[in-house]
Amino acid sequence: MENYHYKNYHLAAIVGISSLILLISSIIRHELFNSSGDLAFFDQCVYLISQGKNPISSVLGFHALADHAAWILYFIALLYKIYPTVYWLFVVQSLALASGAIPTYFLALQAGLKESQATAMVAVYLLYPVVYNSNLCDFHPDTLAVPALLTAVLAARNKKIVWFCASFLVVLGCKAVLSLTIAAMGVWLLLFENRRLYGLIAIISGVAWFLIANKIIIPVFGNETALLNRHLYRYSYLGNSFSDILNIFISQPTQIFQNIFSTINLEYIIFLVLPVIWGLKHQYISPLLSAIPCLALNILSDHPSQKNLVLHYSLPIIPFLILILIASLNAGKAWVKQPRLIILWSLICFLMLGKWGFFFSKYIKFADNLPATQEAISLISTKDSVLTTDIISPHLTHRELITFKYNIQEINNFHYILLNVRHPGWAATVDDYQNLVNQLKNNSKFKLKYQKEDVFLFIKQ
Repeated sequence: MENYHYKNYHLAAIVGISSLILLISSIIRHELFNSSGDLAFFDQCVYLISQGKNPISSVLGFHALADHAAWILYFIALLYKIYPTVYWLFVVQSLALASGAIPTYFLALQAGLKESQATAMVAVYLLYPVVYNSNLCDFHPDTLAVPALLTAVLAARNKKIVWFCASFLVVLGCKAVLSLTIAAMGVWLLLFENRRLYGLIAIISGVAWFLIANKIIIPVFGNETALLNRHLYRYSYLGNSFSDILNIFISQPTQIFQNIFSTINLEYIIFLVLPVIWGLKHQYISPLLSAIPCLALNILSDHPSQKNLVLHYSLPIIPFLILILIASLNAGKAWVKQPRLIILWSLICFLMLGKWGFFFSKYIKFADNLPATQEAISLISTKDSVLTTDIISPHLTHRELITFKYNIQEINNFHYILLNVRHPGWAATVDDYQNLVNQLKNNSKFKLKYQKEDVFLFIKQ
């Protein structure tokens, strides 16, 4: 009994420390003004939900449910009712990613691995570069799906149907497209895990939610054309609509194959499997069936972001890579079996592919006038409308109107205009903001409230 409690305390300590590291990392990145539009979108939507207001984000112009039908945001909004702060999103995300170690550990023990091997699998999961990198990619509900997918598999193998259903419901609430992952997982459970009931539940639920989300919820809450433009640009070579995509698949398959068998996709696959190459054996790759939807979406895309381990798009693949490793280790067929060597390799890959180095390079590029930006933000004392830059917007999203995309004819719609001309972000150029500053100085409707180190705050009189 003492040994059992020790193991639980040991696992809890690992998860706790990992959560703290992830949380501190995301907070530091945010305080260094490296957050951007995605965080602003989710923070504003969750804030508006918590205030009982219609969660239409002025950052992107969408209703919260129109982007990915992520209804889990409504549950996160309960935390904002305690106290509205963007740091809740960092807490939720870091806890979710770190907690994926718990089902990983118990899946390993369930499969028959030794305690030392199960602990090594925990390290493999936590040191997998995409886990850490996704935590530093603003906030995305996808991160909550990772532990939920692992828990769903654990519940199915333990024949705990309530836990299984609860877990895949969390996944479905994170992002509509993850319904395809749930459906694919159902096929795997049905064909390879001898869990027919669980497989059928997952298949039916996944397909049903995909249709409901994409044919009812997203069109009802959003502009279908705008949303298609937001997502289909990642597949620009396939056309501008689902009908175009289907037509090219049928009439021009060579174009598809040319994109699939490209250098960038080869590089993506290499970096994706490198941290776990030591345990990938073809006899045990059946769990990868569940990852096919996510993998296919990334490989078919012609946009680099889908194939970048710095971003979060590969998150749904991780649980099933972990399952392959556990199966290979349990069968004694992994290329590397010693826990210390496994952990060492994971650490090497983390140091190579993790974003930790950004704190000494990319993340400090806005630090030269950071105090001035913070001081200007502190002067915005009301919930009135704000026009600012994309890197400042996540610090001011608790209001109904804020944007970093502007039309010079619409500046009179804003009460505050806060610009960091030295660091304009991606939505405009230094010249754009300098011209805007010059016009505002000559506009009698606005008063220059603050000016220091290329940071300007104008307030409408």
